[in-house]
Amino acid sequence: MADRHPGIGGLPLVLGGNVFGWTLDRDGGFAVLDAFYEAGGRMIDSAEGYSAWAPGNVGGESEAMLGDWMESRGVRGDMLIGTKTGMGGVANALAPEKVTAALEGSLERLRTDYVDIYYVHRDDKTTPLDEVASVFGSAVVKGKARELGVSNYAAARLRALNGEAERQSLPRFSVMQPMYNLVARSGFEGELQALSVEQGIAALPYYGLASGFLTGKYASADDWQGSSRAGALDAAAADGGWNALAVLQDVAARNGVTCAQVALAWLRRQPGVAAPIASATSPAQVSDLVRSATIELAKADLAKLDGALP
Repeated sequence: MADRHPGIGGLPLVLGGNVFGWTLDRDGGFAVLDAFYEAGGRMIDSAEGYSAWAPGNVGGESEAMLGDWMESRGVRGDMLIGTKTGMGGVANALAPEKVTAALEGSLERLRTDYVDIYYVHRDDKTTPLDEVASVFGSAVVKGKARELGVSNYAAARLRALNGEAERQSLPRFSVMQPMYNLVARSGFEGELQALSVEQGIAALPYYGLASGFLTGKYASADDWQGSSRAGALDAAAADGGWNALAVLQDVAARNGVTCAQVALAWLRRQPGVAAPIASATSPAQVSDLVRSATIELAKADLAKLDGALP
């Protein structure tokens, strides 16, 4: 997978950058990034919109912290950085002039002259696909991006987008970020997963731990009431989530590893998946996550997890 996708390398784990500038300040963020780097992690995911939702933020805080860290540590050449534009999917967010300006802003905050993967964060469904293919493809031609990706795209739209790229003899979109985990499968399994395998589009699933539900730290919905992640956790628990968690806990206990490690190891074994994305808020959490990259689950355990949802 790494040979065909220059934006993928190091441990088969992507560190999520949504927490930088939100739940992690500079010191906390640097501690997590240092721990990830020292463990052999090389892929980090960010976006221009991270973390605009936090009070007092405007967006770009995650990129700015990553840029500061890479510059202070002198590690830009070691790292594989992905970032995105068009988080909200609002009309015309992917208009060429907006994408061009957004990329320049990201490069400035990241303190670099290129990104390893540049993503469409969400399909705006209004900008003509030929224009989207053209402006993103031009970023690669100009050396400002090494690879292109999409997040939250329907299979038919991604197929059409790559068709436009090919028609214009431009680089295609070869990485995708679907929402996918043990308790949220419908967004990837089916047409999108088939397209990933068919076209060799590397899938880097986000919400790999279902907002923390799959870490096993919650015993009931009462445990997360009032949390900023309550809505996402309610969704994770619905439609058989608790049953899947019980299966996950059983597999983890029998293998002497953590629930988070098993959840991410299961993702790595799914067709089309190159590496899961997961966030950490402490060096201890980083240590837990990176161990998942070396865990190989037995076929029987994979089968149990595959069948964990009703």
